[in-house]
Amino acid sequence: MLEEFFKLKEKGTDVRTEIVAGITTFMTMAYILFVNPDILSAAGMPFGPVMTATAVSAAFTTILMGLYTNYPFALASGMGLNAMFAFAVAPIAGWQAALGVVFISGIVFFLLAIFGIIDYMDAAIPANLKRATSAGIGLFIAFIGLQNAGIIIHDPDTLLALGNLTSPETLLSVIGLFVIAILMALKVRGAMLIGILLTTVISFFMGITAFPTGLGDIIGTPAGLGPIVFHLDLPGALRIGFMTMFAFLFVDIFDTMGTLLGTSARADFLDEEGRLPKIKEAMIVDAIGTVAGAIVGTSTVTTYVESTAGVSEGGRSGLTAVVTGILFLASLFIAPLAGLVPGAATAPALVIVGVLMMGGVMGIDFNDFTEAFPAFLTILFMPLAYSIANGIAAGFLSYPIVKFAAGRSKEVHWFTYVLALASLIHFIA
Repeated sequence: MLEEFFKLKEKGTDVRTEIVAGITTFMTMAYILFVNPDILSAAGMPFGPVMTATAVSAAFTTILMGLYTNYPFALASGMGLNAMFAFAVAPIAGWQAALGVVFISGIVFFLLAIFGIIDYMDAAIPANLKRATSAGIGLFIAFIGLQNAGIIIHDPDTLLALGNLTSPETLLSVIGLFVIAILMALKVRGAMLIGILLTTVISFFMGITAFPTGLGDIIGTPAGLGPIVFHLDLPGALRIGFMTMFAFLFVDIFDTMGTLLGTSARADFLDEEGRLPKIKEAMIVDAIGTVAGAIVGTSTVTTYVESTAGVSEGGRSGLTAVVTGILFLASLFIAPLAGLVPGAATAPALVIVGVLMMGGVMGIDFNDFTEAFPAFLTILFMPLAYSIANGIAAGFLSYPIVKFAAGRSKEVHWFTYVLALASLIHFIA
């Protein structure tokens, strides 16, 4: 039945290979079970229910991806987007309104995917601004990680300063950062998850976290979703503003598209024109995941680049995704373990994710100032203005200005002018 449904022979794979690939993908993604609740709890959301929501939404959407598209792509609450949720939107409007923003952006994403408008947007928005957005988010999330670790602290004279690296929590974060970095350098599968767990073990010996006293401290029943499920504040979300809403939508769409194409290239799924068959279906699943995630109480659910880990192990069908989703469901029963993981152990993972996302800089044409300047502003504004929306707005506002001044206005798509006007309104409203 599995062979017939997932077309395993046609795809040059078998059940054993797909299971191993699914386990590999889960191992590389499982860190989100600890990191996402830790980030969203900074917005006032309860840790336990958020962990449950993270696992449930990842399981549902990943299994749906496997069954509907027959691709080995896995999904979960996205890094960067969860930081924007917790540190840019929730402090202003509350986490309920932030969930509303995620829900609305997911509905819009779904409609754009259904009607095929996403391809048009992809062609209209400058490639360098897409790359800059990824790099800027990476810098922003790494900055948050350094702050959470106590490595970078506020200073009244210089705004920022180096923290006390000898304090136990900060020292633990520094150790964790190098543990994960070494594992990544050695190309160990699941480096971030292993690094978080090793750092947690070290925290026991440093007296930061109490030793578990029994199996009940590791395995147990998951926390209920009651405190967060259906807690959407849609009127509050609508009051936040267009640019913030667009920032969620923009990042979700183009992060998903980039991940799908990049992973598909690795798996040799692309056709002769470099297109992914059934990309529309994959984008629809991603949009459904965002909507479902907001309903159960987590930030934007998106396709994970860690899917390439399973692909590298030979995963070629939706069975890989189904296995990964089932493991996310099983992870619900290790909820007590998440409570043992200190924030000092998850903060280094944010820095490492920032390193990976900064790779977008490599594709920016810095030899062309009309491309370099808007891209640079996009990257710079995100951490310094502490807002992904402000970074995107700075890039879209400056792009047509410098192009027009250089006599190259024909290079600017009319849709970019619309976004520039929206960005101007965002800054002055």
